Amino acid sequence: MWLDIEQNTEEWFSVRLGKVTGSAVSYIMANYGKAFGNPAKKYADNIAVEIVTGERVSDQYYSPNFDRGHEEEPLARAMYERKYFVDVTNGGFFDNGETGCSPDGIVGEGMIEIKSAQPNIHLDRMRRRSFESAHRWQLLFNLKESGLEWIDFVSYCSIFPEKTRLFDCRIYAEDCNKEFSMIDKRLALFKELVAENKRLING
Repeated sequence: MWLDIEQNTEEWFSVRLGKVTGSAVSYIMANYGKAFGNPAKKYADNIAVEIVTGERVSDQYYSPNFDRGHEEEPLARAMYERKYFVDVTNGGFFDNGETGCSPDGIVGEGMIEIKSAQPNIHLDRMRRRSFESAHRWQLLFNLKESGLEWIDFVSYCSIFPEKTRLFDCRIYAEDCNKEFSMIDKRLALFKELVAENKRLING
């Protein structure tokens, strides 16, 4: 179910409560085929607490990069629209019960994920014509959760010349069946970990 809500609002935080979302799915997919690492275990703790108590748990640290990202996201979106002659609409939240995702924008049958980048990171993405592996599972998870046809990874660096300020690359859902299956298998194990935590919390 798609919800037309704005990111980082109280309503947005509320609907995400106790759900696995794209921003942290890389913790779950790390060490695939092996035991969960500490980041995944901590994430399972937080989700269990949110489900049982109804209170939001936050373990994000503050960074000036967060502010820069929020400030530059509209600029990146506008440049993407001009580049492809499209309208990017609100990404909202795809609510699938125990899981969900919040794309940075929807474009027809696809979506975009915007990352505001430091110059060296943006240049490296341009050089490799791809994104870092750290973002891979978030992109794949969001694509799977949304049911949309494709996702564009959009890198934006405000100090670059206008011609190279925006870099993007696309993943198609039809090419990701293997990865979607991997996500399903890992999520099943993760849900067992969350369930055990809930039992401990409830006593």
